[in-house]
Amino acid sequence: MAWLMLIAAGLFEVAMAYSLKHSNGFSVLLPSIAFIVFAVLSFGLLALALKTLEVGTAYAVWTGIGAVGTAALGMILLGESVSLLKLLSVALILAGVVGLNLAGGGH
Repeated sequence: MAWLMLIAAGLFEVAMAYSLKHSNGFSVLLPSIAFIVFAVLSFGLLALALKTLEVGTAYAVWTGIGAVGTAALGMILLGESVSLLKLLSVALILAGVVGLNLAGGGH
């Protein structure tokens, strides 16, 4: 259950970043409100997951989902540039998160 909460927290982090982009520096009301809601959900679920999971691994997974998801969203929906270096960097983030889990820190 903690892993599901952590994954959801990471996905809410992606939504938080997307909302922040569209808030235009908190000058647009609805995306600004969405940012606050997604931030509370993301941090709240992370806090609940940390009752069971190790902080180092959980935080790495949470930020990894956020970083990879936000980068992908930016490239797919926001027209941000796509390059081999960006894709390789995303793959390295994923490899690091998987490596931490394989090292036993997530159990």
